Amino acid sequence: MPTIIQQRKPTRDLTVVADYDVAADAKKRISLRNATTKYFHVKALSNGSFLLEPRVLVAPDALPARTRKMLEQSVTNLKRGMASAPIDLTPFLKE
Repeated sequence: MPTIIQQRKPTRDLTVVADYDVAADAKKRISLRNATTKYFHVKALSNGSFLLEPRVLVAPDALPARTRKMLEQSVTNLKRGMASAPIDLTPFLKE
């Protein structure tokens, strides 16, 4: 099967070069000062700049009681070894 190679058109628009998550350490260091959150999502842009978006974890009280109970029961069952057999998803993979 032939491979199609597309050449990039030179534009002035910014493009995302890399997209990843990073966490600040105990002293809140990512080469940032006065970081208000511990976790960040980082986007490296084509012009050499970085875009950091804070990631905030949800407090357990924000989840409904039924959801928390279901999660706790699922974790308990998993720790006891009460889990289904692994599911083979290879028939769904594209080649």
